[in-house]
Amino acid sequence: MNCSLEQLVLLFPTMPEGPELHLASLFVNRMCEGVVFTGAVEKSEVSKCPEVAFASDAYRISATSRGKEVRLTLVPIKSEGVAGRSKAGAVQSMDVVFRFGMSGYFRFTLVEELPKHAHLRFYTNEKPRRALSFVDPRRFGSWQPNGTWQPDRGPCIMFDYQSFRENVVSNLSDRAFDRPICEALLNQKYFNGIGNYLRAEILYRLKIPPFVKARTVLEGLQSNDFSELDKKPENEKVKVKTEGADFLSLCHTVPLEVVKLGGKGYDPEKADYSDFQAWLQCYYVEGMQSIRDHNGRTMWFKGDPGPLAPKDSKSPKAKKRIKKEEGDDTDHKKVPKKKQAEVTKNIKQENGMEEKEGIQKRKGLKRERGSQRGQDAAQTQTGKGGHRARVGELPGEVPD
Repeated sequence: MNCSLEQLVLLFPTMPEGPELHLASLFVNRMCEGVVFTGAVEKSEVSKCPEVAFASDAYRISATSRGKEVRLTLVPIKSEGVAGRSKAGAVQSMDVVFRFGMSGYFRFTLVEELPKHAHLRFYTNEKPRRALSFVDPRRFGSWQPNGTWQPDRGPCIMFDYQSFRENVVSNLSDRAFDRPICEALLNQKYFNGIGNYLRAEILYRLKIPPFVKARTVLEGLQSNDFSELDKKPENEKVKVKTEGADFLSLCHTVPLEVVKLGGKGYDPEKADYSDFQAWLQCYYVEGMQSIRDHNGRTMWFKGDPGPLAPKDSKSPKAKKRIKKEEGDDTDHKKVPKKKQAEVTKNIKQENGMEEKEGIQKRKGLKRERGSQRGQDAAQTQTGKGGHRARVGELPGEVPD
């Protein structure tokens, strides 16, 4: 059965970030364990991504993740010739690196039940035949045959923690850290795996205003996380004063909390994300504030936004938000299904489905204001617009 657009939206109440891509790799490994695939890799006619020139009578698939990338490894099951040597012309293994864009994910279904937006398909050697598919309704995702991890991306926030810390702390002179902390967090050169919902949750927990200079927040942090020393036995512990987790530590542990939700954080077979929505403390939660950052991304926060907040930025149009009961920050409760459907629909719109429409509306409002204020006021508006690249935007890729 093909998924409806509404069902696909439910699969991702937010755009996929580091935890979702890691859970996607675990999903592939779980579903493909012991499964033999066969034939050529098939691309949909509408996809503009490259062909995957791989074909084998029998091969296996495994997956691994790094930040906001997933790598599938296709390994042929070699036929043995004389003296145990593989036959001449045997197919070589291939890595295919995926970036999920706004709506990418994997499904494993019967061939007769391929999802509508399955743009890359790997077929099993069995009856009835099944297929592992990369599904991407909005087609902002991409894949690269014979690919490698994108070199401009930094170490993974979750699984290369020490290198991640060193990369940030040793580069604080970079102009990227002149930006507000909420915008610097989307720079994948330093925070590979963090996106819109993670930045809101991290800043909220530390009560850091989103629009303070990133360097101000990060200065004084060490390359090593000395809080790890607290895990040693008392007689071996080096006495270091620590007051809970520091900023970079939360950039590591908060995403891992989503990973620990397991299938309820990423499960293409089910559309139940109530546990994930209950986990959220700030992002799209009722009672929180939101404004557009300098790149047009919605920033969720509580309290003072900080001195670098855009002067003319306004909160996006009010929509239904996730309602939290008092004290629900730690005692998460499941969101009713009806409320869940409303919330995910609104988050879908906020995350880009109507982004172009919103830009057009804002341009229209500017023209109307210019007309009302007269010729002189209209001229002062000229030249203030224009395209600004988003923090963390990499060549050829839509951020997050």
